[in-house]
Amino acid sequence: MTSLRPVAGAPRELLPRLRSWWDDPDGPLILSTSGSSGEPKRVRLSRSAVAASVAATASRLGGPGQWLLDLPVERVAGLQVLLRSIAGGTEPVVAADHDSLDAAVAALDGDRTYTALVPTQLHRLAVADRLALLRRFNAVLVGGTAMPSELVRRAADEGVRVVRTYGMTETSGGCVYDGLPLDGVGVRIDVEGRVHLAGPMLFDGYEGDPAATATALVDGWYRTEDLGRLDDDGRLVVLGRIDDMVVSGGVNVPLPAVTDALHGLPGVTDALAVGVPDAEWGAVVVACVVANGVPELDMVRDRVAARLPRAWAPRAVIRLDTMPLLAGGKVDRQALQRLAEAEWST
Repeated sequence: MTSLRPVAGAPRELLPRLRSWWDDPDGPLILSTSGSSGEPKRVRLSRSAVAASVAATASRLGGPGQWLLDLPVERVAGLQVLLRSIAGGTEPVVAADHDSLDAAVAALDGDRTYTALVPTQLHRLAVADRLALLRRFNAVLVGGTAMPSELVRRAADEGVRVVRTYGMTETSGGCVYDGLPLDGVGVRIDVEGRVHLAGPMLFDGYEGDPAATATALVDGWYRTEDLGRLDDDGRLVVLGRIDDMVVSGGVNVPLPAVTDALHGLPGVTDALAVGVPDAEWGAVVVACVVANGVPELDMVRDRVAARLPRAWAPRAVIRLDTMPLLAGGKVDRQALQRLAEAEWST
């Protein structure tokens, strides 16, 4: 059954309803956030907000094109693939309609082609040595969570134009591309290092939660849950979520930096660093890794300390067969947190 409040349904069934809404909106779209770091919220997105996002994306990428959908449409990244297709007057290729991603890519017939992925999908193509498949696209938008720098380099070496996007459901999807705001987007960093965003693509509020809306939307700015800084070129550098910073032994440890270092370890194909409470240290860093074999803790600590301060090095390693994922492809951080806390307490 298709629905726009909240958005749900198979892509081919949803497309006609979205086209009708695009031409004659009868209210906002409502999308649920992923809930990767907390309780999901129901976000209200107006026609003007998503249209502003669609137009800004087309302008930044060099014009409209044909899109390949390989993400859930219940999440903003997948939904925007359909909306960009509608706005551009093109027919999207839906990966689920084909036997393989190769077949879906082969079905593209547009002069300009795009797709949007989450880092996990790009990572799996890299592990399978299939990144070259993405050369067909004029741009591959990758967002949803931080992407290891090594993965970015490998994609570039394969001739793939990866555009790292930053945004969320509340901003109608990505609104900062490769660190630079899209046209009309404002970015500022407050005294605490929190990222604030403004622009015409902002949401109208949270359905049924005026208190959360008042906290998130202040004087036309959206208060994100992320820490960041602006470099000398004015590019936004996202340092991670506010709850991605832990204090261990009095030292501030940015978990995304540790995660990035873990991805460079021999035999490690996926990784995430999490912080768990500890009576002595306040918090300790635990490395959750998908790896060939079980990495020795001393080796992990030494390799991480070769790139980062030793005080940031993990104090435990958990080996996984695969990363737990949410429906949209993001890592289930809460599941890893529970696993790490159980491991550290034993």
